[in-house]
Amino acid sequence: MFNVGDMIIYSTHGLCKIDDICEKKFRDKERTYYVMHPVKDPNLTISAPVEDNQTNMWTVMNKEEAKEILHSFQFPGVEWIDNARERNKKYTSYVHTGNRQKISNILNTLMKREIKAKENGHKVSDLDHKLLESVQNIMFSELAVSLDTTYEEIASKVNNMIRQTV
Repeated sequence: MFNVGDMIIYSTHGLCKIDDICEKKFRDKERTYYVMHPVKDPNLTISAPVEDNQTNMWTVMNKEEAKEILHSFQFPGVEWIDNARERNKKYTSYVHTGNRQKISNILNTLMKREIKAKENGHKVSDLDHKLLESVQNIMFSELAVSLDTTYEEIASKVNNMIRQTV
């Protein structure tokens, strides 16, 4: 269980801060909820039942794990799947595991594909672009917090590593 003040990764909202843990009644059933807000959108309040969210909430990676993840962008990502729908389904399933190494490998591959597409005057598919943006925002925010730096600094480092391996 998380505590008030903890920074967590919550599903597609990314980096969130838990503001409260309280009892709420919904549809005549009282349950314990985490009340949190995304760091990038402090005006949004999210209430998530404690017992239902163990698979959608993860602790923020520690500094050592963050260094390993950052370093991994110097290596190949995941295998490319030619069918866009199949690729999106497979990559999204990896993202939902919360496994940061798998997620960074997917991000790595998508970033490289986007760079290559731009160099050839093309674009990546909408599905790939949406997944890339979502995963990149969450991963870079988490790395920034874990390494006590900024999102922009992480983005710059990762983009430099990716460009060196394309």
